[in-house]
Amino acid sequence: MVSFKFLSLVYTASYALGSPLPPTAAPLLVVRDDTVAYNASLPNVTIFATGGTIAGSASSSGQTTGYQAGAVSIAALLEAVPEIANISNVRGVQVANVGSESITPAILLNLTQLVQKELDNPYCQGVVITHGTDTLEESAFFLDLTIRSEKPVVFVGAMRPSTAISADGPINLLEAVTLAADPAAKGRGTMIVLNDRIANAYFTTKTNANALDTFKATEQGFLGFFINIKPKFYYHPALPLDKPYFDLSSVKNATELPQVDIIYGYQALNPALARAAVADGAKGLVLAGMGAGGWTDDGNDVVEELIKTNGTPVVYSRRTMDGYVEPTGSYGIGGGFLNPQKARIMLQLALHAGYGEAQLKTIFEYYG
Repeated sequence: MVSFKFLSLVYTASYALGSPLPPTAAPLLVVRDDTVAYNASLPNVTIFATGGTIAGSASSSGQTTGYQAGAVSIAALLEAVPEIANISNVRGVQVANVGSESITPAILLNLTQLVQKELDNPYCQGVVITHGTDTLEESAFFLDLTIRSEKPVVFVGAMRPSTAISADGPINLLEAVTLAADPAAKGRGTMIVLNDRIANAYFTTKTNANALDTFKATEQGFLGFFINIKPKFYYHPALPLDKPYFDLSSVKNATELPQVDIIYGYQALNPALARAAVADGAKGLVLAGMGAGGWTDDGNDVVEELIKTNGTPVVYSRRTMDGYVEPTGSYGIGGGFLNPQKARIMLQLALHAGYGEAQLKTIFEYYG
């Protein structure tokens, strides 16, 4: 082994918490004073940090709610898990340091372009993204649709802040790096790691606001699990059927991505909300419908009006945890298996790519 100064990639642009970086911002390499052992026989994994609970800090070790998310740097996270050095040569990129509710399209665009560039590097074997759990499934889904590589892309978070007496972040991060460095993880798309489980980003969702075993794909199941920090897969590498790919490599500004809004369904819902969203700039709508995408008659009248007069694409999804939503009448698009937050991302990317009605129906109704 040889020794070298570990390069910590950080952004030094005028970045404040909650303020997104411009998509074209370039990372600056900063040499840290400490040194780590570099092992040429180990794989190289890059960790992109965005903040969240895994980087959270509380006033006491017993506090697991009401803490400050995104308070700890990627350098500090790595120092807390020295075992990572036995698994991989790692380097960290601080893309953002915010709670995941503050992840913006600009941060996502920057992230997917940085990750793609890193994966295109032949010396990189895999990538890990640390992320807050509240919207982790959305970012993971976004990257799953916009990254083209056989190499592992692993999202990881935590349900307890780094200061908690039984913080889950360190073992989750160690397992995520182990997975990204494992050749058996190739060809499986973007994955999510928490609580000893390996999940597919396409279908997995957060199911509980507090429990450690919150990320699940109830119908589709897990890809594998960890035993003694080692990944064990249930199946050979496979991807969701006909999963689309959207190339964002040439996008310069996140404002190029169209606005898509979600309208929540409930008894006696206000039909005017859909009209107001379109008037405010929405280029597409996703309806979190009741049951299998149910919507009120008055609401459907407004939807049909928006489709006919504005050409607004409307995807019917469901507010229930799981299920399949078929097309509704002669208007609207059935959301298939996608929940509202993922249907929103799919519609946004498809509209940016110029998909027409027939193509939209294909990616939602015949797969979804």
